[in-house]
Amino acid sequence: MKGAIIDAIKDLVVENFGMEKWMDVLENAGLPRTTTFSVRKDVPDETVLAVVESISRTLNLSPEEVADAFGEYWVTVYMPKVYKPYYRGVTSARELLLKMDEIHRKATQNIPNAHPPRFEYRWEAPNVLIMKYKSPRKLMAIFMGLAKGVGKFYKTPLQVEQISEDEVRITFPE
Repeated sequence: MKGAIIDAIKDLVVENFGMEKWMDVLENAGLPRTTTFSVRKDVPDETVLAVVESISRTLNLSPEEVADAFGEYWVTVYMPKVYKPYYRGVTSARELLLKMDEIHRKATQNIPNAHPPRFEYRWEAPNVLIMKYKSPRKLMAIFMGLAKGVGKFYKTPLQVEQISEDEVRITFPE
């Protein structure tokens, strides 16, 4: 995974629980307490997943709570700070969600060996979007947390529910 993911995870933990807890998370993930990650380099998926699992254990949070916290932080704090151009011209949760596939494609087009998730869309009803999550990583909980975060960023109460192994139903208010 891209180093920006683990950088955001670190920022989230440090801002909410402090540097000591972050070092505990690293240690509980089997990493030295002094481990640092470069935003511009790849971090092995196994390392990122070990850190995420360690956050759950160390902070006594469910995996869903960790995924939701990350999704909200990524969309409402980290992405607007680091990837501001992707928000330009986007005025609603609906627009940003429909732009996610393009964002992933553009953000990684010049990065060797990048394997971002991709998305397919279909409308079930005028206010119900089905998003198909396409990634061998199977990080559906993280994707759902991101979708919920988009709703929070745009102050739009979204209903987000997993309807299959790789699909999420997102219901917008009417």
